[in-house]
Amino acid sequence: MKNNNKYDIIVIGGGPAGSTAATLIAKQGYSVLLLERDAEPTFKIGESLIPATYWTFKRLGMLEKLRASHFPQKFSVQFFTRTGKATNPFYFFETNPHESAVTWQVLRSEFDQMLLDNAEEYGVEVRRGISVRKVLFEGDKAVGVAAQNGKIEKDQDNSPLETIHGNVIVDSTGQRSLIGRQLNLNTIEPNLKKASLFTHYEGGHRDEGLDEGATLIMHTEEKDSWFWSIPLPYNRTSVGVVGGLDYLLQNRREPDGKLNAQKIFEEELDKCKPLKKRLENANQLFPIQTTKDFSYRASRIAGDNWVLIGDAFGFLDPVYSTGLFLALISGEMAADAITEAFQKNDYSEHQLGSFGQRFAEGMEAFRKLVYAFYTKEFSFARFLSEYPEHLGGIVDILSGDVYRRDVTHIFPDMSKTCFFPPEVPLTSSTQ
Repeated sequence: MKNNNKYDIIVIGGGPAGSTAATLIAKQGYSVLLLERDAEPTFKIGESLIPATYWTFKRLGMLEKLRASHFPQKFSVQFFTRTGKATNPFYFFETNPHESAVTWQVLRSEFDQMLLDNAEEYGVEVRRGISVRKVLFEGDKAVGVAAQNGKIEKDQDNSPLETIHGNVIVDSTGQRSLIGRQLNLNTIEPNLKKASLFTHYEGGHRDEGLDEGATLIMHTEEKDSWFWSIPLPYNRTSVGVVGGLDYLLQNRREPDGKLNAQKIFEEELDKCKPLKKRLENANQLFPIQTTKDFSYRASRIAGDNWVLIGDAFGFLDPVYSTGLFLALISGEMAADAITEAFQKNDYSEHQLGSFGQRFAEGMEAFRKLVYAFYTKEFSFARFLSEYPEHLGGIVDILSGDVYRRDVTHIFPDMSKTCFFPPEVPLTSSTQ
């Protein structure tokens, strides 16, 4: 129960993972404080949902709100080869006749706020404009947070810190990974050091009917990079290019050492003819943004009185739009483990991290498919021509059904063409 400045649970970060965990725990009657550093909704990348998010939305009470929204419906994902040829769309309903086969393309500022509003409706205390400087520990046990008003700027340390105590601290700080950095838990995937350049366009060509809301994944001519194209509300399209860090950024600096992101983006777009044609009559809405898409994962998912969820635990390459799904499902799984912890009065690493192995196994299926995508010799079309029996498994992974169905049967045949690095085991504080 809440007692002055103490809560049952403190969630750090108001993104989809944090709002999901907070809502599901609050629905069980526990006091939940959610601290979000941004005072207002902000632009974020990662705008495409995959179908398996349906089940978490159902538990959150979000389905009707999403159905009533103006977010475009998404029925499929479609890949384009390096020659510009479109492959057959992967329609999610091919393996799933349920209504959950339809999902949405979301504008993150609106979508994240919808989730936070929903959390408040279920009793979560949401405080915006609060930055958590660090998680407080007594030995190995997390006991609270030190927070201050306002988003932390570089070298800023003026406003007074407030200490807030909680029985369980949920780290949903995204790639800042507050606890992960404090405890030095994160390991970067050496073969997945990518960068991305992205913006939004207004206008541009969209396909018709079921394909209007599809996510498009398009290789450039030499497969050194790839583009996403995601249709959004307001006749906007999110467009971004992803490539190796050295290829896309480090080796493309101007003689004065500066980075001309617009120029690089346009050079890559010239190598992706189908997308360039779609954007002929579109207007770019804001300057090209740049980010490092380093894939990483923490060695632990929980400790005594603390849990990592969403990108705070790990980030996987954006090619299959798994980020929002992994955020939502990790928030859901963590909420169940935390609720059980209160019922047992057991806030140990073993209890709070009881979902970790199952969550990591699903993430591993996505990881293997990411490595297949980046294998230049690999092609979905050729693979399915040789192994048509694996179509269902691939659609299941693209749909996010990695926790509801066995999808691992596709990988032995896929490994004949693709290199899959060893799985990274979860550890504990006793190892």
